[in-house]
Amino acid sequence: MNLAENVDLDRYVGTWYEIARFPHRFEEGLVGVTATYNLNENGRIEVINQGFKGSLDGELSRAVGKAKVAKSGNPAHLRVSFFWIFYADYLILELDADYQFVMVGSSSDKYLWILAREPQLDEKTYTMLVSKALERGYDVSKLVRVPQLVE
Repeated sequence: MNLAENVDLDRYVGTWYEIARFPHRFEEGLVGVTATYNLNENGRIEVINQGFKGSLDGELSRAVGKAKVAKSGNPAHLRVSFFWIFYADYLILELDADYQFVMVGSSSDKYLWILAREPQLDEKTYTMLVSKALERGYDVSKLVRVPQLVE
């Protein structure tokens, strides 16, 4: 699978807003979802995923995990774990040159996320990312838009 080129993890870290995702059990019913990445001194990455249950004023749900660059050494291929020693692929597929939006997948076509630095993503950019996902063989009909708090 083709990955984004020249990913700079120092620029990638920070908070990303989930614009759209494929539905899956571990985020079921969550809205206002963000993913925050913090680069640790040892090169590992702390991952904090959080969202609200049911509505934007619902109970906050938070999961803290860890990530590391895969054995390939390519920073666009991370391995993420939220449960003990079990790691999953985190593949940066498309990344804006200014690090304002990203499309992330995994080694399975069952997972896809569109993230942005702001709670909203303009429709033109969203449509472009959906087209790129379709070109990559994803079933984009499964994408679900994620309601976000507007600041």
